[in-house]
Amino acid sequence: MDLTIDVIADNKKSTVRLSGEIDAYTAPQLKEKLLPLTKTKGHQTVVDLKDVGYMDSTGLGIFISALKSTKENNSSIRLVNLQDRVSRVFNITGLDEVFTIDTVIQGGNE
Repeated sequence: MDLTIDVIADNKKSTVRLSGEIDAYTAPQLKEKLLPLTKTKGHQTVVDLKDVGYMDSTGLGIFISALKSTKENNSSIRLVNLQDRVSRVFNITGLDEVFTIDTVIQGGNE
């Protein structure tokens, strides 16, 4: 399965809506879209994973890189709407303690 990436951006905030699977095949396109958003000081990135049913360790690596970039660039990343299967990957690895993860996104472009 492929990965669809929709980015809704303004000056200080971006919402990244993902749909499909994040794996070794699709991770490079996610990295290409996500990492630049984390490199602007003060920028908030919200990643909506509602329509992602599968993610492997390659996907985790992309999110870890994005988180590291936010720390280096004084920006932020928040993950929302994780399906159980994807949420378990973060829980098992302990990354749920490192990332800001919200169950439900509030409003339209948050």
